[in-house]
Amino acid sequence: MHSDPAEIQRTVRKYYTIGGLLLVCTAITVAASYLHLAVPAAIAVALIIAATKGSMVASVFMHLSYERKWIYGCLLLTVVFFLVLIFIPLFTNLDGLGIGLPWSPK
Repeated sequence: MHSDPAEIQRTVRKYYTIGGLLLVCTAITVAASYLHLAVPAAIAVALIIAATKGSMVASVFMHLSYERKWIYGCLLLTVVFFLVLIFIPLFTNLDGLGIGLPWSPK
């Protein structure tokens, strides 16, 4: 962070703005709890509000909005490991090594 007073004021203003938006989202959450929605709709509304609040906290207070390269790298690594874990059972069933085991398909 720069020691320029104007930059510090902008940063503090941004923190106050996000804090105020979090309070508004909390009020919306409380108001939504009094609406008697069907369970799927209530879950959808709660998840949308929670995702909005979580993204504000993560991007501003955890300074993740400035870490795009690391975030994309972590997402790419997650996708690669997900694909590896998805295809391991497929490859083990295709190689024939599981034939004859009690839990293998006949």
